[in-house]
Amino acid sequence: MGYVAVKGGTKAIEESLRRLQYERVKRGQTLSTSHIEAGMRGLIDQVMSESSMYSESLAALAIKQAEGNPEEAVFLLRAYRSTLPRKAYSQVVTSDQMRVERRISASFKDIPGGQILGATTDYSHRLLDFELREETDTDIREWLAAFSKQTETEAGAHPETNAVNTFEDIEDGQLPKVLDYLRREGLIPECPPDHTEPDDVTRTSLAFPASRSEKLQILSRGQTGAVTSLAYAVIRGYGMVHPTVGELRVGHLPVYVNSPFEGDEDEEDAYYIGDIQVTEVEMLVPSTVDKEHGKKELEFDFGYGLCYGQNETKAIAMSILDKSLEAGDKTIPTQNEEFVLYHIDSVESTGFISHLKMPHYVTFQSKLNDVRKIRKAAESSAAEENQYA
Repeated sequence: MGYVAVKGGTKAIEESLRRLQYERVKRGQTLSTSHIEAGMRGLIDQVMSESSMYSESLAALAIKQAEGNPEEAVFLLRAYRSTLPRKAYSQVVTSDQMRVERRISASFKDIPGGQILGATTDYSHRLLDFELREETDTDIREWLAAFSKQTETEAGAHPETNAVNTFEDIEDGQLPKVLDYLRREGLIPECPPDHTEPDDVTRTSLAFPASRSEKLQILSRGQTGAVTSLAYAVIRGYGMVHPTVGELRVGHLPVYVNSPFEGDEDEEDAYYIGDIQVTEVEMLVPSTVDKEHGKKELEFDFGYGLCYGQNETKAIAMSILDKSLEAGDKTIPTQNEEFVLYHIDSVESTGFISHLKMPHYVTFQSKLNDVRKIRKAAESSAAEENQYA
């Protein structure tokens, strides 16, 4: 599509960018990336998830450059990610290897290893804390010192509370999966390992029908608000009965890469390069199944969600949409994979909406001329009718 050239456009764009820089620094203060990393954990986790890139420092830089706009920060980080070479592939890791920091189940009160509330706002009063206005680095250091001392005192007084290995099926601090106990009873279907190489939507264009790996990848990098809204629509308006969180866990997973020496792919020779924080959700969904002689029985199925960081609402919503998309009824929007997967991507959707601000002079003038011609023809026709009336 061609646009009408604007005289002096380059100069105007340069001035616009200069004004953008002024708006960021006009108060004479700068927000360091270290401060963003320290105090904007939720935003960093969201940006990393939606950009498919795990780097807290680069996410903080993108947030600073975007002045806190998450859509722009994701755009910046995805653009940078596309320039990076792919030097290695990490080994497959299973979530039962997770070093758990938070782990709850809404389905069961007592679970092996116990409910671990961890760090969450779920139980806070959601009241503004005006004392944060006056908080200083000294206050933080004093609080951390008191917290460390209290933790050591409590650990010494109650050592039994720290023994996660009091359950025979808990090893090395790794907690068992809640849904495995339901599988042992035959109440939910087994999930045999699938060793098919997953598709990568960042390297190959999405085509329909989409594979499950493509669906999960797009849901994981989808815009948090869009994924949440569509999951809410699934529950509220499109027939899914009330799902229940079988297990939600937040923790760190190890990342291993194979030895760089050719032909040396023994797992024992793999290199540990770090870990990533993730949120995982296994959602229980009751469903009615038709049996013989017209009988109906209630069974449990499940949906799955996993994304970078402590991103619980998105992981829950992802698990709901995962189950909804597996149903595959294209007459229902939230089960139509093309409708869902095409419309939850923050860069695609934000980019298209934002492009409406760009010059559309040629196309609009064409439409305007058509309207004028139609109106002129209508006026001529009305004049002729009046002449012969």
